[in-house]
Amino acid sequence: MSALTIYTDTDASTPVWHSTDATEIQQKLNNKGVRFERWQADRDLGANPTPETVITAYQHAIDKLVAEKGYQSWDVISLRADNPQKEALRAKFLNEHTHGEDEVRFFVEGAGLFCLHIGSDVYQVLCEKNDLISVPAGTPHWFDMGSEPNFTAIRIFDNPEGWIAQFTGSEIAGGYPRLA
Repeated sequence: MSALTIYTDTDASTPVWHSTDATEIQQKLNNKGVRFERWQADRDLGANPTPETVITAYQHAIDKLVAEKGYQSWDVISLRADNPQKEALRAKFLNEHTHGEDEVRFFVEGAGLFCLHIGSDVYQVLCEKNDLISVPAGTPHWFDMGSEPNFTAIRIFDNPEGWIAQFTGSEIAGGYPRLA
């Protein structure tokens, strides 16, 4: 179940707000300029769909977002617990960073935890199947795929080269709860 938990950036032990209601999550995030919405496939994906099948099933939603925001490219990424590089891949995203473009992810299956450092708060967004999140360019954040990653996501980019991070050097991410 999708969830949003908000902490202050000085106290990771006590949440100041929490909800699993998609409408409440969307309202809270939209108020901070973060897009959160739910998408549905236009067909059954079946077991172990190919990246092409995934894109085709969500092309209608991708096209709408591209027309609105002008994104230039998209792809599908999957990561499973049996990946021999899972620890290195997890560590890569656990440090606070920003991007020069929006970071847009749509979860086809599985889950991931986006942590956004906005003003004096940390917004932890547990994204699961059918969740789209768009972290605005320049927003400090980190991502946790968990110790046993299991997700497939569509990534949508402004920049045809894809994901380019600028790490902030802050150690804030180490103090907040992680995905199991």
